[in-house]
Amino acid sequence: MELLKTKGRIKLAKRGLDLLKLKRSALIMEFFSISREVKGLKGNVSELIEKSVTSERLAEIFSGKLIIENTAFFQPGLEVEVNSKNVMGVKIPQVTMAKQHSFMDQLYEMISLPTSLMETRENFVELLNRLLVIAEKEIAMRRLLMEIDKTKRRTNSIENVLIPRLTETATYIKMKLDEIDRETFITLKVIKGKIEERGEESV
Repeated sequence: MELLKTKGRIKLAKRGLDLLKLKRSALIMEFFSISREVKGLKGNVSELIEKSVTSERLAEIFSGKLIIENTAFFQPGLEVEVNSKNVMGVKIPQVTMAKQHSFMDQLYEMISLPTSLMETRENFVELLNRLLVIAEKEIAMRRLLMEIDKTKRRTNSIENVLIPRLTETATYIKMKLDEIDRETFITLKVIKGKIEERGEESV
């Protein structure tokens, strides 16, 4: 019974090891996928910063600092909402940005605001959105790395410690059972021999 129990534990440990290896592979694939996205996003941020700053300077030249400050005062705030999605047991953040309602509707803005000012605003909104996405991806990468490391430690523990220990225990139990079988076989052979001897003597 103990041998069967130990063999069952070995089988379960191997199944768990296979699942952990699959999980680790999936996490690594997700990590590299996000890493490629971040690389692409970061490549465009420098250009977007330069574009935003240039459009802001042009808006200041054409409209003046006072108009920019007044327009900024009446601009709606931006709401940032943070949710999360589950990837192989890891909670990855999902950031969304939405503009709050403003009494300055789109039509009024198009009529009253200079084109350079509208362009500046759109550039900075896009830049902020891009930075939020990069932050979201980098947090996701950090969490994935932590989970990959944790999964790797568990995999190594099962593969290099638990399974060898259980296998050693199963081998020891089998050896003891084989030894008992041999002893029992010898004992039975001796008993059989004595019974046969007595049978011959009685005849």
